[in-house]
Amino acid sequence: MTYTTLEEVRQPLEQFAQFDADTQLALLWYGYLDLKENLTPAPGHKVEGVALPIYDKIKPLSEEDQLQAQRDIANGTDTEVSREYGALSPSGKLDVWLLLAQGMESGDIVNVPDNYELPENTKEFTETIKSFDFEQRVNFTRNAVSAMGHSAAKS
Repeated sequence: MTYTTLEEVRQPLEQFAQFDADTQLALLWYGYLDLKENLTPAPGHKVEGVALPIYDKIKPLSEEDQLQAQRDIANGTDTEVSREYGALSPSGKLDVWLLLAQGMESGDIVNVPDNYELPENTKEFTETIKSFDFEQRVNFTRNAVSAMGHSAAKS
């Protein structure tokens, strides 16, 4: 599946990039919860594919280190996991976050605390995303996670 940065998602992508890593991670989690019922893999697409080795490096870590690995990816920090993530295709990057979200559901990956509340400055952003249809939300998410990770090109 190809994707483009549709005009409708450009401003929300710019807003998303301005949020700190923890806010970005929480927004990805809440976005997954909103989308998960409608997610159906393309024929022949295995989510585990290229994303599984990264997930398998994060899963056995302590909760603190799992969170730090996700923050490093979100921030583009030069770490092994972030570099491996940065080398993936946009679809591979989306698959990493799908596996992480599924791991959060199963309890294998540290989850957003139950008492967590999104910062006030995310209200306009979340209202915009809620107004998107399913395809626009997936497109937004793919573009948001594609910008994450460390790559030599960003250095």
